[in-house]
Amino acid sequence: MLCRRLVPLALLVLPVHLSAQATPLPRTHTPQPTTPAITPADLMTRLYIFADDSMQGRETGTVGHLKSTAYIAREVQRLGLTPAGDDGGYFQNLPMVRRAFALSSTITAGGTTLRAGTDFVANARGAVRPIEGAQVIFGGTAFDTTNMLSPQQVEGKIVVLTPAAGGGGRAAFFRRRGAFRAFYGALSGAAAVATITDAIDPQMVENLTHPREGNVFMKSADDGEASAAQLTITPHAAEVLLGNAPESATKGQLGKTVRGSIVFTEDPAPARNVVAILPGTDPALRNEYVAIGAHTDHIGFSQGQPVDHDSLHIYNAERFAIVGMVPRGVQPTDAQRQAVAAIHLNLDSIHALHPEHLDSIRNGADDDGSGSVTMLEIAEAFARGSVKPKRSILFVWHVGEEKGLLGSRWFTDHPTVPRDSIVAQLNMDMVGRGAATDLPVGGPDYLALVGSRRLSTELGDLVETVNAAEKNPLRFDYEYDANGHPENIYCRSDHYSYARYGIPVVFFTTGLHGDYHQVTDEPEYIDYPHMARIAQLVHDIALRVGNMDHRPVVDQPVPDLNAPCRQ
Repeated sequence: MLCRRLVPLALLVLPVHLSAQATPLPRTHTPQPTTPAITPADLMTRLYIFADDSMQGRETGTVGHLKSTAYIAREVQRLGLTPAGDDGGYFQNLPMVRRAFALSSTITAGGTTLRAGTDFVANARGAVRPIEGAQVIFGGTAFDTTNMLSPQQVEGKIVVLTPAAGGGGRAAFFRRRGAFRAFYGALSGAAAVATITDAIDPQMVENLTHPREGNVFMKSADDGEASAAQLTITPHAAEVLLGNAPESATKGQLGKTVRGSIVFTEDPAPARNVVAILPGTDPALRNEYVAIGAHTDHIGFSQGQPVDHDSLHIYNAERFAIVGMVPRGVQPTDAQRQAVAAIHLNLDSIHALHPEHLDSIRNGADDDGSGSVTMLEIAEAFARGSVKPKRSILFVWHVGEEKGLLGSRWFTDHPTVPRDSIVAQLNMDMVGRGAATDLPVGGPDYLALVGSRRLSTELGDLVETVNAAEKNPLRFDYEYDANGHPENIYCRSDHYSYARYGIPVVFFTTGLHGDYHQVTDEPEYIDYPHMARIAQLVHDIALRVGNMDHRPVVDQPVPDLNAPCRQ
């Protein structure tokens, strides 16, 4: 699930009391042939393959993600689904690139040449404005929105800033988010924005000049419209640019005129959606589609040293039981912090049951391996079962959800079927857990829904009707669908890319848990019977929508396509 990280852990340097937790499933599983029926055994076979270490965490732009999408394509081809990607294949490719800062970049001011990688580094997402002939201006402190420079003052200039006080971190970011947007929005016309740091960290230089495999972004059609490069500079560089020490500079003070250029190199970074169709049976309706989606990407390897998997899993569960899902911008209470600090793991007891198992791969079994393989299970049930829908079923496995809904946005902006032929979209993200040990409101029948009535009351009512008719109905939780909910879930997974075009959506999830975005999100912790019930429900909803004599009526306001999403 997109961009939602728990408050950072203090990683297991404590000895800790071990509650009676045993690994419920083995670390490995021998694949078994799948069947037309939706079963826990099928889902288990698929997820152990899809979230295996060999997939390397499936980060967008990496070999691991390409392997995972190749597996899905092989499966849908085996099932006989119609390819609906580019050029008659199953893949829809995205224009992803990996960008590197070039040490050939130069800045000269007042006869002094600054050295790239020593005096300054730069970062940017698109084309950058030239700095040749640009004048320097001192802009004060970053994020300070009092007495800001005017757009006319910064137009075409290199704006030098001192760093904001108070450090960084998640809480600081959210406290400053409004100021960040206002401040940098006012600097949008600058040639470059240069923030002073004490020294250029060699690791920063390495990261920018040799970005890791998963450090990618989507090169859009408007990348030709240049923007300001973001520079990080030393105090020495700031003094060269301003003509005096930055601590003695005044806001609005003009500095030197510079010569030089900021240079980047770009390499293609393959990334792809997987798109397949189960054709409908009705000649009059088969050109309309019920879309089913999930995202295939996750977040790759953890940074730093490998951690002990089993003790981390136990710690995560204990910690999540105390803190739970802390809303965005909110920090744990003092009582919660004290309770977390009191967690005490007995590593000797843990390792007596489980030898130390060091791990650095964030496998994403629940996020969103669970949704991805549930789609495969639904596809097989439709393809090999006896009941077929009148409308076609459009299966889209999206890439890049974790990097900002990139794959679903690309597909809906560049659909491989007519966009107005998609009558509804059913999205699954994290549907493999949901027990009471995962979240306080959880249980064996738990399922959270988001967005089901936001565009179509009829679709939301239909979901309730189908669920009531299931052999084992699920218990729906609409808490995260409330207007103004701080988690803003409606805007944070792939369904919203469809909703912004007025396509009715339903988002299915069993919610977050202690293993979210950790190396411990593994297939062995998934509740496969629960997951099979969700798969059956989504299958039956798709069948019901696919057989309606009309498309779900849109009776609620459609979002502004280009406006920021707010729930």
